[in-house]
Amino acid sequence: ISVIMKTTFLDYINQKQDTGYHQRKHITILYLACAAFVLFGVLISVMTKQFIVDGYSMSPTLKSGQYLAVNRLAYQSNLPERGDLIVFQLPVTSGRDVVKRVIALPGETIEFRSTQVYINGRLLDEPYLPDSCDRDNCPDGIWQTGEDEYFVLGDNRNQSIDSRFFGVIHADTIIGEVMLRYYPFSEFGYPD
Repeated sequence: ISVIMKTTFLDYINQKQDTGYHQRKHITILYLACAAFVLFGVLISVMTKQFIVDGYSMSPTLKSGQYLAVNRLAYQSNLPERGDLIVFQLPVTSGRDVVKRVIALPGETIEFRSTQVYINGRLLDEPYLPDSCDRDNCPDGIWQTGEDEYFVLGDNRNQSIDSRFFGVIHADTIIGEVMLRYYPFSEFGYPD
């Protein structure tokens, strides 16, 4: 009988120790999950910037009130490409960020001729434009980009203040590339 009681008592002690071990294991996993979540949040805030579209210069691609995630690291190892949607600091108003489309790259000649855009003498194909631009809003003109300079335009040319008015932008003013439209949820995805 004493052997049975001793075995039962030892089993009881082992069960209590196992329960404490499992509780500590669950708490450790919970702490690690919380730490991973916080680290993920910090990484996301360092790598991205939230941007809220204000106005109709990029309509219909982007609409006023939409929330965008902007990749701050997009141009650390790559250069902007023609057609990229970028957020940059407006050169004429300090502190204001805007979103536009990259039209011309460094060292290119941009020409508006009969409301059409030409890059180095070639007509630019722009399937994202909703309407043709009025002559009053898109008068004939020629611009040149220098080293590390970009020419940007809004998709809604009739209602956009862009490089036609404030000139080329320098690479240093670019915050990042639009990578995601996340609100409203019904329009979630990458804007073309």
